[in-house]
Amino acid sequence: MMMLFRCAALALALLAVFGQLQALAQEYPARSVTVIVPWPAGGAVDTLARIIMPKLSDRLGKPVVIENRPGAASTIGSALGAKAAPDGYTLVMPGSGSMAIAPSLYKKLTYNPVRDFEAVAVVARIPFVLVVNPSLPVHSVADLVQLSKEKPGTLSYASGGPGSPHHLYAELFGSMTGIMMTHIPYKGSAPAIADVVAGHVPLMFSDPAPSVPLIREGKVRALGVSTLTRWAATPEIPPLAEAGVPGFDASGWVMVAGPGGMPREIVNKLHTELEGILEFDDVRQQVTRAGMIPVVGPPLQEMPSFVRTEIARWSKVVAQAGLAGSE
Repeated sequence: MMMLFRCAALALALLAVFGQLQALAQEYPARSVTVIVPWPAGGAVDTLARIIMPKLSDRLGKPVVIENRPGAASTIGSALGAKAAPDGYTLVMPGSGSMAIAPSLYKKLTYNPVRDFEAVAVVARIPFVLVVNPSLPVHSVADLVQLSKEKPGTLSYASGGPGSPHHLYAELFGSMTGIMMTHIPYKGSAPAIADVVAGHVPLMFSDPAPSVPLIREGKVRALGVSTLTRWAATPEIPPLAEAGVPGFDASGWVMVAGPGGMPREIVNKLHTELEGILEFDDVRQQVTRAGMIPVVGPPLQEMPSFVRTEIARWSKVVAQAGLAGSE
């Protein structure tokens, strides 16, 4: 009899907790929500936030305030998001740099990308384009690989700095094609692409915002896009996986997340709202025009596994580039 009583009491307690969580989700949000963007205003992630968050504000019925907290390749703002109160009123938009690359790049990262965040949704991917100066006598990936093998070590590539996507995607490309190229780092992608246009460096993996206008003006030549599928904004550029590097798939990604321990009911609610927002045609068009691919995925239950897989994948590339623990 005592056991039955205890079981009944436990069941009632669980029902009460479940009821409280449902009530919490229904009442949320009761006030404004802050979204930390760990990059400066005007950049790709900030642009993405200013496309999505007004829609989220409309759907939640409360203001959603964007707060730019840049620094240390987005790890400062990401850390602030991880350490906020896990009540759903402070969210953050970390990306592959701070979540997947930083763990192997930084000796003392102040957060754990899996444990310290509740991932809500991956909302966009950022494709990169392999571009060459038009004076380089190559018109395909096969031409580039052949030229590099004929003259090993003579080709160089520009990047936005050590450990940047421009750098690591080129390292991945080199390892998958068996070619050796010399890395020329710059303090940002703008001076890097400028020197490719000027012919001082023959090639680079460029983010799309600066490279697409240059491609259309004939100032650089595109050999392939880094994603597995064609990008809607440049459907004429083949994926590298189709252009001679089978299986090549590298893109930046941006997620919306909350601090670890955020109530599951709130996570579910936010995920559903973001999923709905990214189905809007106008939102998808704006995100595409901003140089990104709108997505919602993977499913919530697969998020921790997704982040772990990305950390493992890029740790190998970081190690190959000689950058493990370099920061």
